[in-house]
Amino acid sequence: MKLATRRLVLLCAAAAATLGATQVHAQSALDDVMKAKLVKIAVPTDFPPYGFVGIDLKPQGLDVDMANLIAAKLGVKVELVPVTSANRIPYLQTKKADLVISTLGKNPDREKVIDFTVAYSPFFQAVYGPKSMALASFNDLGGKSVAVTRGAIEDQELTKVAPASTDIKRFEDNNATVSAFVSGQVQVIATGASVAGAFMGKNPQLGTEFKLLLKDSPNYIGVAKGEDKLRLKVNEIIAAAKANGDLDKMAVKWLGRPAGNLPQ
Repeated sequence: MKLATRRLVLLCAAAAATLGATQVHAQSALDDVMKAKLVKIAVPTDFPPYGFVGIDLKPQGLDVDMANLIAAKLGVKVELVPVTSANRIPYLQTKKADLVISTLGKNPDREKVIDFTVAYSPFFQAVYGPKSMALASFNDLGGKSVAVTRGAIEDQELTKVAPASTDIKRFEDNNATVSAFVSGQVQVIATGASVAGAFMGKNPQLGTEFKLLLKDSPNYIGVAKGEDKLRLKVNEIIAAAKANGDLDKMAVKWLGRPAGNLPQ
């Protein structure tokens, strides 16, 4: 009986030691970053205006600016790791990246495999139009022609709020929708922030600006599961950037509207 008890005690001790080692390992990311003086951050390079390759062949965009801000606040260098929507979470899980800043939305399935910081930027569908056009509310769309991609989220949301007199012209894909607006076939366009940011950047002569919000779906920064020290440190940086206006400045620069009140 004593031998069995001793074995049980030893097994419990071993299990506790293993758990402790796991917890220490799970909290090592921030220490590793500070020791190496380098943070590896996954960013998109094919999704303007959040992340894309500029004419100088360097990554740029809102997510890239956010990555640079975090590295600066940590006092370390940054290594930008290009990712796609498909591999951004696996890169985090396999430690190819310490953080993922890549238009990442939060949902229950993703929360099972990675952790999230507080939101850092908006991702939204909206109505855009020329600066010379006054659109204070959806009622002002009455009698105006609006381009939208058939069946997209913005199509569904616009249909809910647009007056019956709105001339909603539906196109089969985003390229056709944008083309209709750029060529002057319609007066305004309802589309997603990424699509709007891309065509606004290519067509500055149009003087297009954000007008009316249809739906907001904020972005979060992905952190490996259990890396609470790193997550909380990044939360501090985001909170400070929100308080001093840096988040709003980045959103206005790339999206044409302030970040606004982002969820925790």
